[in-house]
Amino acid sequence: MTPHHRDQRAGHPSRTCAPGGTATSAVPFTRRQCIAALAAAGSAQPVRSRAGAFGRLPLLPERPHVGPMKPVTSAATSASQLPSGQRLLTIEHDVIRGVTPAMVRWWFENLGKTMRYRGTVYPRYLLWHPRDHIHFEVATLSPGGGAGQGAMVRIVEAFAAHADYHVDSIVLFEKLDDEGLTLVRREFGRELFRLEHRFASVPGGTSYRSRLLAGASSGRLTGLINSVLLPRVFPDAMATAWLTHNVEEVGMLEHVLPALHAARGDA
Repeated sequence: MTPHHRDQRAGHPSRTCAPGGTATSAVPFTRRQCIAALAAAGSAQPVRSRAGAFGRLPLLPERPHVGPMKPVTSAATSASQLPSGQRLLTIEHDVIRGVTPAMVRWWFENLGKTMRYRGTVYPRYLLWHPRDHIHFEVATLSPGGGAGQGAMVRIVEAFAAHADYHVDSIVLFEKLDDEGLTLVRREFGRELFRLEHRFASVPGGTSYRSRLLAGASSGRLTGLINSVLLPRVFPDAMATAWLTHNVEEVGMLEHVLPALHAARGDA
């Protein structure tokens, strides 16, 4: 779902230029903070977040597939680098058939719940992507309760079920309505990650477009963050794996969501 904030084993890239969690004041990065973060990149120490202290959660056994996963070729994808050094990834997904935008919004609002499949109860998040997803929880409730707009959520996953592409991130649901979902991660008041999903009603289902922007857009040490840190925490191969991962999970919605939404009074 989201590729920011890798937590890797010793010898692999690890954290961003800040401790986990979100700060509310706009404190600028210092060179010492960035150097310290880069030095800690090979550390195997647990990461601490607003959800509490936690270590690296391992990959899980593969779950049943509610339906076939769409290939990445079913979507139009792009990857580019902006003049600022930020990484931009876009996806124009295949139509999600039998699904409305309101159903997609409902899915995200209730993503932390369970569902029954072939007689077994699973967390919904784990069936959404039966290989890559590891854990989902609401770290801070939205003003209206649950995982609605304004909630902070913890997302743990590993793109391509690969340990080197492990992600453990707490992000803000900045926007969640019938038009789309925006996830944002900030460190020391600076936005370093933005993932925008936009959906709309089309004949036969819902169109779904994704736009991921990683890195700093401006401010002190932007060059250091984007040229040194970003390639370590989100290298090219990981970005390619994210494109495939996102196509697969969005495509799975047309298999998971219609029956679940129809039975939502029992969910």
